[in-house]
Amino acid sequence: MGLYKRFDITDGPSDSMGRGRDWNVDLIPKFLMANGQLVKMLLYTEVTRYLDFKVVEGSFVYKGGKIYKVPSTETEALASNLMGMFEKRRFRKFLVFVANFDENDPKTFEGVDPKSSTMRDVYKKFDLGQDVIDFTGHALALYRTDDYLDQPCLETINRIKLYSESLARYGKSPYLYPLYGLGELPQGFARLSAIYGGTYMLNKSVDEIVMEKGKVVGVKSEGEVARCKQLICDPSYIPDRVRKAGQVIRVICILSHPIRSTNDANSCQIIIPQNQVNRKSDIYVCMISYAHNVAAQGKYIAIASTTVETSEPEKEIEPALDLLEPIDQKFVAISDLFEPTDDGAESQVFSSHSYDATTHFETTCNDIKDIYKRMTGTDFDFENMKRKQNDVFGEDEQ
Repeated sequence: MGLYKRFDITDGPSDSMGRGRDWNVDLIPKFLMANGQLVKMLLYTEVTRYLDFKVVEGSFVYKGGKIYKVPSTETEALASNLMGMFEKRRFRKFLVFVANFDENDPKTFEGVDPKSSTMRDVYKKFDLGQDVIDFTGHALALYRTDDYLDQPCLETINRIKLYSESLARYGKSPYLYPLYGLGELPQGFARLSAIYGGTYMLNKSVDEIVMEKGKVVGVKSEGEVARCKQLICDPSYIPDRVRKAGQVIRVICILSHPIRSTNDANSCQIIIPQNQVNRKSDIYVCMISYAHNVAAQGKYIAIASTTVETSEPEKEIEPALDLLEPIDQKFVAISDLFEPTDDGAESQVFSSHSYDATTHFETTCNDIKDIYKRMTGTDFDFENMKRKQNDVFGEDEQ
């Protein structure tokens, strides 16, 4: 199995792991927000034709050593042990405020200024306690640290709206995951690109990025040069044009059982808020299984990840691994995070950021939109894309 080779584990998988072809293990664990940017991109480009999705069965949050389900309905919220009775009432008021909030309609502001009131002020206004604040910021708005508390509240309100709208689409959780794994996403885009005349060269090493007068003119591979005016790549191709911005540890765990206290879910997310384990950034667990055609029958894949904060990253991730015991096999990867130092204006080389520790694609989509803007000089506009698609596929605009 390639996974064992990749992680230099000399003893190959045991027979109990089933057939190699039953497995598709993602190295970067991420889910799609049902109402998020990536789903919109997939719908508008019709890449959805090539993909099948399943709803992730639940999102859970860690508190005081136990895990609790993030409520996905009002009934669940009222029955949840995450907060007391009075807190639930205040929290409900807060959620109603968020749902009705419209940045273009000051009548919905209730005295909050979206550009100057901080999120800390908003929490104070609704008298929310520390546990509820943790839960809201980390399990709903999906922040990894607490820096957001002192920033203007609009971004957080929009993040909570995205969570609620995504949740409203399918009911169990706000997350989707493709059958056969995330590798299906690039394949879907590759098919679409081929329809529009794109050419794919697989298993080609890049020997050199050819520059002339500080500008990219091509890519050299096995003696041949493919010429270009612009180049998009990830940081690994241009080490001299990126800087290290931290590290992420990811531990892929193969289990023969669902995770304890998740109601035997065959897919879920667990968020361990940073201050529950005396850290600055959250720890995430993404779990999927044979139900998604990514593992042999009866097997589960749980991937724990977090931003590295100390010189002992494996110790940092222990609280997550403790929730997963017993673990049949684990694979540990510590990856450097890079960000481009060159915006591409001169060189026309446009680099993405490395994948971060978040468990969804929202930050990745922001990065894609940023590359688009750097390349074209204009903002990426979903609505415009929708109109263009109508032109291409022949629905006349009225």
